[in-house]
Amino acid sequence: MRFLPPSVYLLRHSSAWHTMRESLGQLKVVTGHRRSVSWLCRTACVKMQTCMVLSSWSTTHMRDVALAGRGGTQWFQLYIYKDRQLTQELVMRAENEGFKAIVLTVDTPVLGKRLADCRNQFCLPKHLTLANFSSPMQGSTLINAQEESGLQQYVSALICPNLSWASVDWLRSITNLPIVLKGILTAEDALEALNHDIQGILVSNHGARQLDGVLATVDALPEVVQAVAGRVEVYMDGGIRHGTDVLKALALGARAVFIGRPVLWGLAYKGSEGVEQVLKLLNEELKVAMTLSGCSDVSDITGNLVVHQSHVSGRHAARAHL
Repeated sequence: MRFLPPSVYLLRHSSAWHTMRESLGQLKVVTGHRRSVSWLCRTACVKMQTCMVLSSWSTTHMRDVALAGRGGTQWFQLYIYKDRQLTQELVMRAENEGFKAIVLTVDTPVLGKRLADCRNQFCLPKHLTLANFSSPMQGSTLINAQEESGLQQYVSALICPNLSWASVDWLRSITNLPIVLKGILTAEDALEALNHDIQGILVSNHGARQLDGVLATVDALPEVVQAVAGRVEVYMDGGIRHGTDVLKALALGARAVFIGRPVLWGLAYKGSEGVEQVLKLLNEELKVAMTLSGCSDVSDITGNLVVHQSHVSGRHAARAHL
């Protein structure tokens, strides 16, 4: 199934708390303007003809983000909560607001041990809330961190720790939207995912913040692509900092890449204009990399453009031995 516009290869990733970096948060990422949401035609997503994934933990309401980005492609990121009714309500609201797919995070039944967050007792500033939840209790542990981080307490209290393939089937039973599984890293999981009526796989290791020592996504990507064999679209996130990184991912079989941290850097630098500059820079770098690689079109990008570092290191070691 192909449900991403054919010209889109660089996507804006979900990040929950832009408002901790920039005054208008997610709203300015989408609007691309310092004024109100009435400037709908000036949205960064529409300008760059790309897709944005909104975190369910956003501090800006999904309705406001949807209005600000009307006309662009927007997907909604989801966790499965212990409270299935709450989860279903989030999905239904995302459908009603015009989001085009559900991105289900499958690598966080529990939160990885983030020692820095625990030491700092990380929590949301008191003036921020999780805007997509009606009950204060659904976000209170994020604000009142005690022995651990507020995020650790929140996930332990509310997120379903028993996530399974049956959870994916349940999600499919309540929505007709395409489902993208975020957090797949192996061929085995990719093959199993095909048995559960999903439409996309996002090869992701959660920014390497969940499991220390986990495989880099660019190393996990080839086996997932090979296993899926074109039956669903495969995307990748993690480590995308230059246009050459995009080229490598596309050469290894990714349909598109997601970026997260560079968006935050753009926000910190110059608000929504900074985000546009980040996206433009990556696009320009990709075009240059394609030209210097002999590719006039994305369809010309193939796996023979890249080799693994171990291949090059092995050749150098052999020469040194001679």
